[in-house]
Amino acid sequence: MQKTILIVEDEDILREIVKDYLLNEGYEVLEAADGKEALALFEEHEIHLIILDIMLPELDGWSICRRVRKSSNVPIIMLTARVDEDDTLLGFELGADDYVTKPYSPPILLARVKRLIESRYRSTENVLNEDTLSSGGVHVHMPSRTVTVEKEIINLTYTEFEILTYLMHNQGIILTREQLIIKIWGYEFTGDDRTVNSHIRNLRQKLGEKANCIVTVVRSGYKFEGNL
Repeated sequence: MQKTILIVEDEDILREIVKDYLLNEGYEVLEAADGKEALALFEEHEIHLIILDIMLPELDGWSICRRVRKSSNVPIIMLTARVDEDDTLLGFELGADDYVTKPYSPPILLARVKRLIESRYRSTENVLNEDTLSSGGVHVHMPSRTVTVEKEIINLTYTEFEILTYLMHNQGIILTREQLIIKIWGYEFTGDDRTVNSHIRNLRQKLGEKANCIVTVVRSGYKFEGNL
């Protein structure tokens, strides 16, 4: 199935460059030059990934990310010309899956798109390990990427899901923040440890009473303990 990418970027030249790269890779592309147009397209079409600029007319990227996350866990890559680390953390706290700072290399952006798409929508034949992970009242169905806590489905972003399943696959083993960054974002990621902390905090909030399954090991990292 052909995947549809929504590019939300008010700079026409940048939008066209990214569009051409995506089209050449076989993706279907929708474009929006402002926030209101972006939300309208999101509501009208099945979108598989959003490339979202922060500084936009009408509605900024923060607002769009908030609204999308109320109903969808579609992967979101945020684009920004700002280099403030707090801005990056805010994006992740709102549910963004990746963050690219302008100016950026279109091939690098494309590589991140492909990584998110392939991992998020991989077929059941390509799912590694067991189809179901269960521990401590947390249940994960890998093919459908469905997470339930005490029989209630919780809505995780792509990145939160990847972190949870990586921890659960390595239950009882301490995983450093560096290991998590390399596994989830790759070697080229330019963020810092606070990025991991932010996602873990969001994940714990969604796990509710089972939040204590994710254990912080001081000066080391995190581990999953389902028997707590």
